[in-house]
Amino acid sequence: MDFRKHQPIYMQIAEVLLEDILKKRVVDGDRIPSVREMATTVQVNPNTVQRTYQWLQDEEIIFQKRGIGFFLCEQSFEKTLQIKKNEFVREVLPETIRQMKMLGITEAEWQALYTSISN
Repeated sequence: MDFRKHQPIYMQIAEVLLEDILKKRVVDGDRIPSVREMATTVQVNPNTVQRTYQWLQDEEIIFQKRGIGFFLCEQSFEKTLQIKKNEFVREVLPETIRQMKMLGITEAEWQALYTSISN
């Protein structure tokens, strides 16, 4: 896995799992790799993966069955969708709107672009 400098590694690992959830590669109740398995796969220290899993547990995306492993919580898709929507509105949308204003893109032009892109 290639890591970006502008975001903590543990969050980049979480982003991969969140994307898998949104693309329905994994669903509620599915087991996810153990801390050691994930650390080996992405070639990081297990403590980094543990931090990822703790964040995902705090967000109620995953839960741990002691001695068995980590699993996706019920409604993990809905919770992930809400997290990603909030992130988009907080981080991406303001910059997009700023760029549109700077470029003089009107609301009507934006709506036409949105329609053509989403079809």
